[in-house]
Amino acid sequence: MSMVLTTASVPDRDKVAYWNEAVSRTLVPMTVAPLGDGPFDGRIATHRLGYLQISTLEADAERVSRTPALITRSPEALMAVGVQISGTATFVQDGRRAKVRAGDLVLYDTTRPYCFEYPRRFAAHVFQLPRRALGVPDSDIRRATGDAIGTEDGLGAMLLPFLANLASSADSCPAAVANRLAGNVVELFATLIAERAHPGGAVADTARGHLVLQVREHIERNLGDPALSPESIARTLRISTRYLHRLFEDEEITVARLIQQRRLEECSRELARRARTAPTVSSVAQRWGFVSPAHFSRAFRAAYGVSPREWRSLRTGQEQVGGQLPVDPSTAVISQPRAALPAPRE
Repeated sequence: MSMVLTTASVPDRDKVAYWNEAVSRTLVPMTVAPLGDGPFDGRIATHRLGYLQISTLEADAERVSRTPALITRSPEALMAVGVQISGTATFVQDGRRAKVRAGDLVLYDTTRPYCFEYPRRFAAHVFQLPRRALGVPDSDIRRATGDAIGTEDGLGAMLLPFLANLASSADSCPAAVANRLAGNVVELFATLIAERAHPGGAVADTARGHLVLQVREHIERNLGDPALSPESIARTLRISTRYLHRLFEDEEITVARLIQQRRLEECSRELARRARTAPTVSSVAQRWGFVSPAHFSRAFRAAYGVSPREWRSLRTGQEQVGGQLPVDPSTAVISQPRAALPAPRE
């Protein structure tokens, strides 16, 4: 359930004071000073994902400051990640100044003074979590904060679409899913901090490998679902389809082809089992996600060199093929699938 606070129904003379209170109560104590003339307008929507808090702000031009005096009012140590949706910001912490553009993200520590200046109306997501949950040294956090991270910057390119999707749909997550997602976000933030604190390390590859493993595990759990596709996987993992394809650029196989390959492998194993009552070829294909028997037959022949029925005969020895005795599976040329499968038909 989201909590929404807005200045829309507040008298003009009270809007700034209301907005200061709304932002300080929702995020951390801070001072907000409008930069424009006329009545101030702002809106903040917040919901929780386990111990992760996600807020979305839309407001007129303003300057936001968190001073040492305000820090003493909220002793809990929080790590924050801001994602700029629209407009621009200038961010300052620890003497470092960063220009934050739409699509960039910025890391900051609420236990140290900082300032955001938004020269015109803007929108941004803010992710907050207990700093202790990250399990990273304070020295690494200090090295990582204060820089704008764009879509071309290593792990930032992976995180940005994921965070944007998460912010827009987190309020619909069941509690069990929310807690698990929060844990994954913490791991990704910790990896991002390590990457920024120790440039040139292998943490980006580690994070990418973690996401690829999640994709492969999801495919294994859902092979029998005919709706399984790159698009459905991206939606489930809350990443963009484009980013999903980028993850597999070094895997030597596309996501769609991996799904088809694994389905064919399971079908081939089931068809090769000796059983008193064998399932039909079409029922095996359907069990592993193939909707069209004709498509299944074409894909199977392309991969194994024979039709599904011929494969069953050769592997089980149930009948002769072409007047000859069944081929010994241990020596058959077709006993293993071809190395490369054709692209699956869309």
